[in-house]
Amino acid sequence: MTQRTLSRLDQFILGFDRVLRTLSDTPGAERRPSPAQAKSPTELEENERRHAAGLMRVNHSGEVCAQALYQGQALTAKLPRVRAEMEHAAEEEVDHLVWCRQRLDELGSHTSYLNPLWYGLSFTLGAGAGLISDRVSLGFVAATEERVCNHLQTHLEELPEADLRSRAVVQQMLIDEAKHAQTALSAGGMDFPAPVKRAMTLVAKAMTSTSYRL
Repeated sequence: MTQRTLSRLDQFILGFDRVLRTLSDTPGAERRPSPAQAKSPTELEENERRHAAGLMRVNHSGEVCAQALYQGQALTAKLPRVRAEMEHAAEEEVDHLVWCRQRLDELGSHTSYLNPLWYGLSFTLGAGAGLISDRVSLGFVAATEERVCNHLQTHLEELPEADLRSRAVVQQMLIDEAKHAQTALSAGGMDFPAPVKRAMTLVAKAMTSTSYRL
């Protein structure tokens, strides 16, 4: 059987469906079980639970941004190969989105109320990078994933030692995000200069500080 080529209308409908799923409580089915399932639940003090929930809310918002970034880039990518890589990366990030959501539910907390805003901004940045060139687009992925890895490493240091389930999720996310960054560079992504990366870090800090509370 031959594979049907999707029309622009088909692509728009699928893309809109991804938006709704990303911003809803049902982003899709994860391909891998959550690493938290391998860890026994532990009792946390109330201040520990609130802090862990804030960090996992930040991580969930980061995955919302990743979905939007990849989808925006796939929309404007020049080469079919790059478009396919962006779509594949977005599929892998669904695991993280689901894992973070599950952990927030376990902690009795909620996702960020600002996620629609973060999605819109990230989608615009991703689409804009894709319009410039595939090399810039892939470089933007690599630089973004580097910032994400830095945040995840910090979260591993800040999460309560007793919160084994959250720590297991963050550890696996860190491994995956580092792989995505290297894959983007290996595919021809531009290594952004330090001033650009510092600017991206400042923007990321604004997102994390607000998502932690809201």
